[in-house]
Amino acid sequence: MTALLEEARRLLNLAKRDQAAFLALLGVEAAGLSVACFHAQQAAEKSIKAVLVLHGIEFRRTHDLLALAALLSETAMTLPVSDDWLIRLTPYAVEFRYDDDPIHLISGREAEQVVITLIKFAEELIAQKQSVQNP
Repeated sequence: MTALLEEARRLLNLAKRDQAAFLALLGVEAAGLSVACFHAQQAAEKSIKAVLVLHGIEFRRTHDLLALAALLSETAMTLPVSDDWLIRLTPYAVEFRYDDDPIHLISGREAEQVVITLIKFAEELIAQKQSVQNP
């Protein structure tokens, strides 16, 4: 297994950990949607970064999902979620972590769909790359 494939798999595993935290918190009223969506944003971010690493694309430290997605243009690949969803999920990484008022840019169900879609996308690409390297 190459170092890039290994790092992509590591990031995907971290994304799945954040997905589990998101799903666990989603139904906890005391936690609130913003806390749950923080983990959804993190799962989305790590899934996108896994794809970038897999393709050898360097990226700066950022939580901006749209900026990360734009880097995929180097591969002529686009993410299977709309830019609108990425824009709406991004603020949960930083801006909303310190806000005690509930902010609803995205519903829990919508955030869940984004995370499921991005994790599946990264999983499929990693599996393809792995099958090419280990026929």
